[in-house]
Amino acid sequence: MGSAEQPLAATRHRVIDELRERIVGGELKPGDRLVERELAEAFGVSRVPVREAIRSLESEGFVVVTSPRRVVVRQLDRTDVEELFDVREALEGLAAGLAATRASRADLKRLERLLADAARATEAGRARRIAQLNTRFHDEIVAIAGNGLLTTVLDPLAGRLRWLTRQNEHWHDLVSEHEHLFEAIASGDRERAANCGSGHVRVNRDVTLRALFPDEF
Repeated sequence: MGSAEQPLAATRHRVIDELRERIVGGELKPGDRLVERELAEAFGVSRVPVREAIRSLESEGFVVVTSPRRVVVRQLDRTDVEELFDVREALEGLAAGLAATRASRADLKRLERLLADAARATEAGRARRIAQLNTRFHDEIVAIAGNGLLTTVLDPLAGRLRWLTRQNEHWHDLVSEHEHLFEAIASGDRERAANCGSGHVRVNRDVTLRALFPDEF
């Protein structure tokens, strides 16, 4: 039984990950309808893992089941976005502060390499690569922070936070902000790093709100 369950679980996780990435990457946009049959054909799987993926993404806040036969990608309103940023600001500040007290030389080298890669991707205008490196940079800081509960709290929000981050196309500014955050963490000053981490989120919040709700500014 174990061997039969393994490929089924792998298929389920693949469909969940790919469907989430289509939403986060903008291929599927807010309001787009998800049709089980069409998705099953696109992924080359039965409708069962697609149905399970939709349930999972509903619990993550990516899709809304409006009726037994209608599922759409969720349209985040301004309150949703602001609440996500409120939580992110608190958690990113905590992560950066902890990282400042716990980062080893090897940890800092990894962050430096990610910054260098991001700078090159920015100069080349590689949007998808920039988004991936931005996510890895923040994930690395959380890992360095070494707080299991913090990771557990962030995990269910990770996809939606990545989606929000991808709305910020001020790429050169992002690189600069990340360099300042790295310097704060490398200084070993917990308060400085925490303030820098929270400040970075506040800047990103303003840019994202203006991108998503331009008529309100």
